[in-house]
Amino acid sequence: QVQLVESGGGLVQPGGSLRVSCAVSGTIASISYMGWYRQAPGKQREQRELVASMFTGSSANYADSVKGRFTISRDNAENTVYLQMNSLKPEDTAVYYCDIRSGKTGRDYWGQGIQVVVSS
Repeated sequence: QVQLVESGGGLVQPGGSLRVSCAVSGTIASISYMGWYRQAPGKQREQRELVASMFTGSSANYADSVKGRFTISRDNAENTVYLQMNSLKPEDTAVYYCDIRSGKTGRDYWGQGIQVVVSS
């Protein structure tokens, strides 16, 4: 059974950095897509914002609001996807979710969400 376990969130001051991780337990066949989404306070699940994404073999894409500050990456050896967040702003406060898609089945796997709070 596949599980995505997120870690690394927490409270950080404006201007600070955090790295959130999404560790995959089990096997996702032929990963074709990875993405990080966030759900801001008071927003519904349908209003999750795509923050960063990457199709296997392609360049990463970022929301304009995080471009130049966030970086998505993948460590194949550790079966983990990362989101490095620098120069954090209060408006980055949200629950962050990772999404990994199997290219073989088309199924999306989601993490449980990790809270990031940017506040002084």
